[in-house]
Amino acid sequence: QVQLVESGGGLVQAGGSLRLSCAASGSMFSFNAMGWYRQAPGKQRELVAVITSSGTNYAGSVKGRFAIARDNAKNTMYLQMSSLKPEDTAVYYCNIRGSLYDGSAYRYGDYWGQGTQVTVSS
Repeated sequence: QVQLVESGGGLVQAGGSLRLSCAASGSMFSFNAMGWYRQAPGKQRELVAVITSSGTNYAGSVKGRFAIARDNAKNTMYLQMSSLKPEDTAVYYCNIRGSLYDGSAYRYGDYWGQGTQVTVSS
């Protein structure tokens, strides 16, 4: 079974930085999209950053402050967050829509991590 495991969340003061990691349990054969989403209390889940075949896109609210990256050799995706603001407080989820190895075969799916809490204090 494919798992995406996130880490790196925590409590940080406004203006600080955090780097989130998302490690896939299996290697990736191909993908349509991989990215990060977040959900603040009482709000809908929103896209933060995404990598597709067309390139990289960011939500307007994080453009210039956040950077998404991936390390294929480590099956890991990152979200570097800088100049954090209290409004960035949310649970952050990683997502891969693609074919990942589950131990016996590559299987296409819409995979999600369990979420990691990011809290930015003012």
